[in-house]
Amino acid sequence: MIIGRGLAGLYGLSVRLRALSGWQRYAAASSLGAISATAFAPMFLIPLLVPAFTGLLWLFQGAESPKKAALIGWAFGVGHFAVGLYWVGAAFLVHSTKHAWMMPFAVLGLAVGMGLFHCLVGYTLARLKYRGIDRLIAFVAIWLFVEWLRSWIFTGFPWNLIGAVWTFSDSMLQLASVTGVWGLSVVTLFFAAAPAVLFEENDLNLSEMKRRVSFVFAAFLLPLIVWSGGALRLGALTSEDEGFVENVNLRLVQPNIRQADKWKPKLRGDHVVKQINMSASKGFKDITHVIWPETAVPYILASNRELRSSISRIVPPSGFLITGAPRVEEVAIPDSGDGDGQKVERKFKNSVHVMNRRGDIVGTYDKFHLVPFGEYAPLRDWFPFIEKLTAGSSDFSPGPGPQTLSLPGLPPVSALICYEIIFPGAVVDSANRPDWILNVTNDGWFGITSGPHQHFGMAQLRAVEEGIPVIRVANTGISASIDAYGRVVESVGLGVAGVLDTRLPKKIPLATVFSGIGNYSVLFLLLVMLLPLVFRSRIRVKLK
Repeated sequence: MIIGRGLAGLYGLSVRLRALSGWQRYAAASSLGAISATAFAPMFLIPLLVPAFTGLLWLFQGAESPKKAALIGWAFGVGHFAVGLYWVGAAFLVHSTKHAWMMPFAVLGLAVGMGLFHCLVGYTLARLKYRGIDRLIAFVAIWLFVEWLRSWIFTGFPWNLIGAVWTFSDSMLQLASVTGVWGLSVVTLFFAAAPAVLFEENDLNLSEMKRRVSFVFAAFLLPLIVWSGGALRLGALTSEDEGFVENVNLRLVQPNIRQADKWKPKLRGDHVVKQINMSASKGFKDITHVIWPETAVPYILASNRELRSSISRIVPPSGFLITGAPRVEEVAIPDSGDGDGQKVERKFKNSVHVMNRRGDIVGTYDKFHLVPFGEYAPLRDWFPFIEKLTAGSSDFSPGPGPQTLSLPGLPPVSALICYEIIFPGAVVDSANRPDWILNVTNDGWFGITSGPHQHFGMAQLRAVEEGIPVIRVANTGISASIDAYGRVVESVGLGVAGVLDTRLPKKIPLATVFSGIGNYSVLFLLLVMLLPLVFRSRIRVKLK
């Protein structure tokens, strides 16, 4: 009786959602989008994905035209991104007197713009005119394609791909070693949206209803199957698989410097001194390498020999200090005048420097994936009034791309700065694969919000995808050692100052499937879903 009442209630809800029109329809879609975003870190309210995506499909079903379905998708996306990315607004409060007025426009504008991707989901699904289980499969395939599109178009912003809701579970993440985060997105969407097929039509016969109930049951089992496979993978590991690199002892320094204070002229020297003292604290004699976060040195370190000499005393005798710092590169370009002379252009870089005990810089990496409005102002030539949020009036220039640094006494490393870690399939040089990934970042812009937690989860995903450990060093947290299976070995929490001494986990012996095929896994997943749809559609046409 209880089950019967529950099903009757679901049927009634599906009818009401399909019947909505006007502003009520779009308000419901936006609310469902907001609910879906609570499944991301740090809340992880996974069960709420079911009403969110099931309700979305019922709203799509009630749309009278592809245009109306597109607006439903857009409204869902606005709610989804407004809640999922609310923390972006914190960056505008760092220098509140200058930027606070922009905060609501920035957050809402980002949500409105990102919602256009989901607009494409609704429009395409309505145009295809599939029904039942086929319609659900088409929805998952379209959503996956749109997520992939979002990961690279207009420089890309693959933040909070729906598969990232599982970063709290080491076992669930193991699927990413084969399919990347994309496979987790597929599993999540089937699980969350499957109940929509039960009450899509009013005239289903008993046989078709049984088939759909079985499908929903199977969809609900998918996360359990993935979790079980991941648990088996982790359970089969030996002590050798979970070992550490010999003779490498890292000290990760998390100074927790307020972003509002970071670049103040009178405080910059104090920030460096603070990190020197933290680096030289108890246990330093056992450390082989010290790592500071992104722009930890708020000076042009490469051209300041005196500063390097002062800092070098905390560099271990046979090791290095690896630190973030801005860099200036002078490039000779032809003079625009009539003469044959040249002029020098100064290009600013967001960089990682490797410094030895003598104060010499022996390795440098320049960030290549810059943050729009953070490190450069898009369309500055057309709209000169647009400003970036970071210090200085000049835009940063990008580096050449992922590279592997080879340093004496350290396994080859791929350095990534800040949000470069969020891009699946684009975090290492495939021709010269590293043994570990170093991600230095400054999440101080976003305070104690969801942003740093979500950012950290994406570092875990990249570790599993590539089968390579990630060492993450953040100004305000979260700093951690993450092994090649995405498991957190040790960490320093968000919003505290601390030093983390950790060994370097080994990479996995055999390369992961995803590290070999990269984002071509999206094509494979799409083919697996779409080929049966096309095949069945052809059969129906012939039968008619």
